[in-house]
Order: sequence, then structure tokens, then C-alpha cells
Amino acid sequence: MPPQLQPASGSTATTIPELIAVAAERFGERRFLEEGNMRLSFRAFADQTRAVAAALIACGIQPGDRVGVWAPNISQWVIAALGSQCAGAVLVTLNTRYKGSEAAYILRTSGTRLLFSIDTFLDCEYPKLVEDEDLPLLEKIVVFGAGETPHTRWQNFLEKASETPAAAVAERMAQVRGEDVADILFTSGTTGNPKGVMTCHAQNLRAFDSWGDNVGVTEGDRYLAINPFFHSFGYKAGILVCLIKGVTLLPHAVFDSGEILKRIAGERISVLPGPPTLFQSLLAHPQLHQYDMASLRCTATGAAAIPVELIRQMKERLGFERVITAYGLTESCGIATMCRPDDDAKTVATTSGRAIPDIEVRCVDSHNNEVPRGQPGEIVLRGFNVMKGYFNNDVATAEAIDNTGWLHTGDIGVMDERGNLRITDRLKDMFITGGFNCYPAEIENIVAGHPDIAMNAVIGVPDERMGEVAMAFVVLKPGARLEDGDLVSWCRQKMANYKVPRKIRYVEALPLNASGKVLKPELKKLAASNERLPA
Repeated sequence: MPPQLQPASGSTATTIPELIAVAAERFGERRFLEEGNMRLSFRAFADQTRAVAAALIACGIQPGDRVGVWAPNISQWVIAALGSQCAGAVLVTLNTRYKGSEAAYILRTSGTRLLFSIDTFLDCEYPKLVEDEDLPLLEKIVVFGAGETPHTRWQNFLEKASETPAAAVAERMAQVRGEDVADILFTSGTTGNPKGVMTCHAQNLRAFDSWGDNVGVTEGDRYLAINPFFHSFGYKAGILVCLIKGVTLLPHAVFDSGEILKRIAGERISVLPGPPTLFQSLLAHPQLHQYDMASLRCTATGAAAIPVELIRQMKERLGFERVITAYGLTESCGIATMCRPDDDAKTVATTSGRAIPDIEVRCVDSHNNEVPRGQPGEIVLRGFNVMKGYFNNDVATAEAIDNTGWLHTGDIGVMDERGNLRITDRLKDMFITGGFNCYPAEIENIVAGHPDIAMNAVIGVPDERMGEVAMAFVVLKPGARLEDGDLVSWCRQKMANYKVPRKIRYVEALPLNASGKVLKPELKKLAASNERLPA
């Protein structure tokens, strides 16, 4: 792996503990976090993260131990997550839409020792979801919120900070190195088993210093964080960028276009990144004209295809001065290519821009040879942003990163003469529902657990509102009967809502090739034509 020790240009930091200390020194009493009536300066934030580190040390957390955070975008997420990294722990993020078994898989596979969790969110009691799961290494759950809990409350946890001397905290923070693993973010592969992507402190800071420069984020900006913190877009392009650039971070927990418009106008938001669906929702809001959007200045978005008209309307109606599109994946710290500020609307809408500085990007054929510009090939990339590997999965790591250091993304793209990358296809089977990656094999594995189902196959099909949704082709066991609504209800209990099949077709058999593999292209043709599978 290439050297990771080069600091972000905006600071002298090569680790997140150093970044927090440098930000406290540079920006002092400037506001870092705002939530409700809470106001936290950069200096006060540094104090709070040290308190979390002290409490974790008192709990026996050692360098390299995994600490999880399972909560929506709230201030405690930021404090707990980065405080854990100050203790030398590795951050493990959990999707707030996970059901108990999904969260338990992440906690068990990562060997998480301590979990920070919200008590209740959107009528879901998070700690209860995993109370009956087999989690032999999970020693403690610390709960945010005021509800009743048998676990340790956040405030009671923080009281343990007094048990650790300040010198011990400072020593622990100083032990963290730029090449140390900072986080493990889980992403599902085509096998259906989520894999933990390990990235390091220095590479994250370097990548997102570049991201902030290109988007145009500057000291004094006000950043509304709608992208979930459990994802690299919210955590790295959000929290880390705000610390690097001296920006006020305003967490936003629940998507609601009307509430977002109110916050933009009332809280003078200047930076608002998000998926295209966010901006489409704002532009479609019937009261948009009633809100003052004058504070909006810069944004970043991304998708395989974005209407050129959307980019124009984001500038003309929402008032953005700078709109940047980008491409990345968890295995590349979340970023690989970006458009540039002087690119025209068509380039921004139809491409994901060019490689960020010091990163190589190519499109290659099946023999790993670069294809001519204008021809499709698999996107591969090499440079400081490539992950350290998959946690405890050397086989998958070797499959993803070849012996010359190229990360094979599985995405298909076309590169133009200027180096702009156009994504033409995603991972072989993956589809995106409302901004969330969905992997059919993972959904199929869960659906296969239904007692009445013999076989199933899942594909993504177009949907006006969500972009794509899951469609399941289901073969029932002999004599079994199952209604669509019953299967959907069962699925909602077993998987995150965005993964639940919205369309179901019962078939007598699935189309298979000679080796017994399901022919997904045949299913896509059948879904599009609405024809029936032959008996």
C-alpha cells in the first residue's frame, strides 16, 4: 500500500486525534457543532472527545479494539465516534435501518467490544434489537437518550472519564499513527456477506482535504449534514471535512424536504451535499418559493446518471454557486474522481469528473489492459486512497486489489479524452434504492430463510420515486401458499426497509445456466416485458 503519512494540506495532522487538536488550536472558540440549543466550539469538542477517550480507557478499551456507533445524525454520534478514535480504537459504523440480525452480524464479525447506541429512533428500540443475538465479544452498550434502559447511560459513561489521568489520555492519543486503521465500514459484496472495509487515518484526511478544496468548503461555512454519518459521505465528507476546514456542522437526523428548507433559510446553511434525490425533492416542494435560499453556496452529489437540467436548476432555483459530482466507493475511502469547479453543466451531469490528485484511474479489459478512451471497461484505481483491506478476509482483499496495487471496483465506466469518467454500469448485480446500495445476493440469503420458499432470485427494477427497487422471483415449496403482503411483512422484520422487495413474482422455476447459476439477464427481460416464465 502506498505511504499514508502525508498530512492534509489544511493542517499538520496525519491522524484524527491530531486533527481534533489542530482544529482546536486553529479555530478555537469558533462554532463546530450545532444541534437544537446546543453549541459546541472546536476547543470544547476537543475536550469532549478527550473525555470519551478517558472513559473508554477506564472501560478497558485498548488500541485497535473495535467500538461501534449505531445512531442517527446527532451530536453524540460525532463525539462518541471521534472520541473512540482518540482512544486508539477502530470505529465501526452501523446503518440505522438495520434489523437486529443485520446489526448483530456487523458487531460479531468486527469483534466490537463496546457499542454506542441511540435508545429509540423512529419508534425502534435499538438495543432491544440485539439483546437476544449471540454477541460474545460485546461487553457494554452505552445508550444515548432519556428512555429507560438496562444499559449504561451516556452521562454515566462520561463520568468514568475522571478515572483516567489526563496524561494517560494524551499518551494514548499520541500513540495513534497515520497508517493505523481508523475505521471499518461494512459494505456488501456480490456474495451477499457484508465485508468490513479498513481505511487508515492519514489516507482519509488527505482524501477529504482534497474533497473540501474541490467543493469549495471554507472556514465559516455552515454545513447541513443530511447524509448519514454511518456512511463515508456523512462521516468523512461531513464530519472530517468540517474539522479540516473550520466549518460548523449541523446534524440532520430525519429526511423531510419541508424541514430541510426551513433549516436552510433559518440557519443560513451554505454547504448542502447529498444524492440527486435530495435536490429533486427540494425543487419539487410546493413551498420552495417561500424560503430564502440565498445562503446556499456549494454542494457535491453523485449518481450513475444525473439530468443536465437538474444541475442547472440547482444553480438557478436553489442558488448554488458550485455543484460538483463525484465517484467513489467505500474501498477507496469514499472518493476517487471529482468534477472541477469550471466544468460546464453537461460535464457535471454526465460524468463523475477526473481522478483526484495523486490517484490513478483507468478503465481496463478482462486482461487488465487499459481500453482506449471512449470504450467501456472495468474501473480500476490505484493510490493513497485504496483501502488497507477487508477485515479478517484476506481472500476477498486479494480478489479486490491485484499484485500491482490496483483496486478492481467491479463498476463499468467510459473515460473521455480529458480523463472524465462516465459510469455506465454498476457492480454486476447491485442496484441503488433511494441512495442506498442494494446487493441482491444479500437479500436472497435472507428471503431463503422463509419456511415456504424453496428458491428465490432478486433483481433491481426501475421505480419512479426510488430510482430502482428490489423485485423477487420466488419458487415456493410444494404445497405452500404465500401472499405478497405476507412475504413483504416477513421481509420487513428481517432486513432494512430499503432492501425489502417491492415487487414479487411467483414462478415454478428460475432460469439457470449449465452450471446451475441463475440467469439474471433473463429475469430482467421478463420483468421488463411482464412475460411469464415457461413452466
